[in-house]
Amino acid sequence: MITPLLTASQALAALIAIVGGTVHPGNGPAVENATVIIDGQKIQAVGAGLAVPAGATVIDAKGKIVTPGLFDPYTRLGLVEIEQIDDTNDVDAGGDPIRAAQRATDSYNPDSQVIAVQAAHGITTVLAAPGGGLISGQAAIFDLNHEATDTGLAAAAVGQPVSIGGAGGTSRGALLLTLREVLDDAAQYAKNRAAWEKGQFRDFAGGASRLDLEALQPVLAGKEPLLVTVHRRSDILAVLDLAAELKIKVVLVGAAEAWQVAARLAKEKIPVIIDPVENAPESFDMLGARADAAALLEKAGVPVMLSTFSSHNVRKLRQWAGNAVREGMTHAGALTSITARPAEVFGLKDHGTLAAGQVANVVVWSGDPFETTTIAERVFVRGAPSGDDHRQKRLLNRYRSLPPVKKP
Repeated sequence: MITPLLTASQALAALIAIVGGTVHPGNGPAVENATVIIDGQKIQAVGAGLAVPAGATVIDAKGKIVTPGLFDPYTRLGLVEIEQIDDTNDVDAGGDPIRAAQRATDSYNPDSQVIAVQAAHGITTVLAAPGGGLISGQAAIFDLNHEATDTGLAAAAVGQPVSIGGAGGTSRGALLLTLREVLDDAAQYAKNRAAWEKGQFRDFAGGASRLDLEALQPVLAGKEPLLVTVHRRSDILAVLDLAAELKIKVVLVGAAEAWQVAARLAKEKIPVIIDPVENAPESFDMLGARADAAALLEKAGVPVMLSTFSSHNVRKLRQWAGNAVREGMTHAGALTSITARPAEVFGLKDHGTLAAGQVANVVVWSGDPFETTTIAERVFVRGAPSGDDHRQKRLLNRYRSLPPVKKP
């Protein structure tokens, strides 16, 4: 028997026991006939044969699959409502090419109508990345919390999106030069902030402001990565050389030809975020795109993450993972790539797996989550049920049955 959904306020104080399902923890083997106990916003325990605490709300998951909530590691969710309407599109700040001080947290809209439908499909966590320019700003991570009084912020600054490649208007060499120069400016600024205050610095590269240079300090200190959107093999190698020279962390984003340098990526433990349905060239930078890129990277030992790179279609993440499995990626590896690994790469130690002490982002699936016929029957975000009330469902119900047209 499946019990009714709890309200958000009830969930904050309630015990919930998800009983009898096959639990895929996200970073290890599945556990049959297991129980997941949620206490408020955290997971209290996970395992087979656990006693259900007195007073717990019991959810029968027999014959179901239970996983961590899915985590899309590179999206525009919450930053854009309707792409063609400028008033609702906060992805690109415009202006100078260096925008490192811009913060996704300042633009993210937790009340976006786009968010609820993603959560209803088992997405509980996303990285929201600004775009535009050479350095776009500070990416942030959000849990798709349904509470209107809470943005769901999980991590405020987790990396600086950068775009390198055939962008038109300038050469890729010029882009790399500007990137190198602004990072050097940030290093020099940190050594002598007093000189800046006295007006003794030249103009900074790319129009960088003092706040931009401050925002780049965690990158120089190795605390945050550059999230570099790059596709061509030669550009990937140039980025890796720059990172090694400056001793900074990078995460490759898009990286259609990353499989061609998989051995180096594995040796240097460079994480890669790819679109597993990017199976044909879309530009001259992506001539080496292929459907089994995720499988090739996984086999080589590269830390792979999968993403939809979307806003409205983040809900398709599990289908994208299914495509990667079809092309040779392991099922367990695909699940890890959209749960535990993004949490690990971006430093969210309490996200991404089903284990005691983890944030209670949990999904109960009707079957294999990578099958298109499977549905997310229960979704918990920070221990509270997300529900399935969203705009798409309301429109479906509204127009499912239309009154007969009266003939004149």
